[in-house]
Amino acid sequence: MTNSRDTVLGRVRQALGRTGADPAAVADAQAYLDAHARGPAPAFDADRILRFIRRAGDMESTVARVSRRDEIPAAVAAYLDGLELVPALVAPPSSEPSPQLVSQLSSQLSSQLSSQLSSQNSHRGVCWPEFADLDWAQTGLIVEARPTMGDDRLGITGVFCAIAETGTLVVLSGADTPTATTLLPDTHIAIVSVNRIVDTMEDAFALVRKERGSVPRAINMISGPSRTGDIEQTIVLGAHGPFRVHILVVGT
Repeated sequence: MTNSRDTVLGRVRQALGRTGADPAAVADAQAYLDAHARGPAPAFDADRILRFIRRAGDMESTVARVSRRDEIPAAVAAYLDGLELVPALVAPPSSEPSPQLVSQLSSQLSSQLSSQLSSQNSHRGVCWPEFADLDWAQTGLIVEARPTMGDDRLGITGVFCAIAETGTLVVLSGADTPTATTLLPDTHIAIVSVNRIVDTMEDAFALVRKERGSVPRAINMISGPSRTGDIEQTIVLGAHGPFRVHILVVGT
C-alpha cells in the first residue's frame, strides 16, 4: 500500500512540476497551523485520567487500572476469568421467583451463554509486538505476538494516544501496529499509558504531527465496542467489530 501511495503522490508532484517534498511548503503549512487559534472547547476538570475513564465507560468500554507494565498479563487474565461467569448463576434469589422473573432470567441466561460461548471462551489470542516480552504464560494465557488471521477471539494492542474528552482510543497503522487486531477479534483489550492521554481530538492530531511528522496511512479512532442501531433503532454490539472493548490504564 505504501508503494502505491508513493506512486500516486509521485504522479501528482510530476503534474505540478515538483521533484519531491518541499520543505518551504511544509514550513508554511506549519506556520499557518501555529498562527490560527483553535475553536472553542469545553472547560475540563483537572483529573484528565478520571475523565477518560468516565467517558470510556459512557461508550460501553470497561476500564481497569494497573500501576506497572508487568502487571498487564494478570489484569488481562482476571478480566477474561470474569467473562466466564454468568451473572444469573452467581446469586440465586432468596425467595421463590415469579414466572415473569424466571422467564426474564432464562432469556438473559440464554443470551449471555450464547454470547460467551460464541465469542470469548478461551484465554488464547494475539498481541502487538511491543507486548511480546510480557510473561503471558505465567497467568495461563496463550498469547502470540503476530497480526490476527481473522479467527482469533482475543486481540491485545497498545494505542498511539487516548482522548479524555470522548473516551476514544487513537490507533495509527503501521508494521508494528496491525490495526486488524483492534477490529477482528471479539474481545479487544487496549493498553493505555497514563502519559498518553490527551484532553481533546485537536491535541491528538497535534501529537501525531509532532511525533510522526507525516500522517500515517490510517488513523483509527475507537470509542467503545462496535455497534449499530439500524434495525428498529435497537443498539446491537459487535455488529461490525469487537463485542467488547476493555481498557487497561497503566501508571499512576
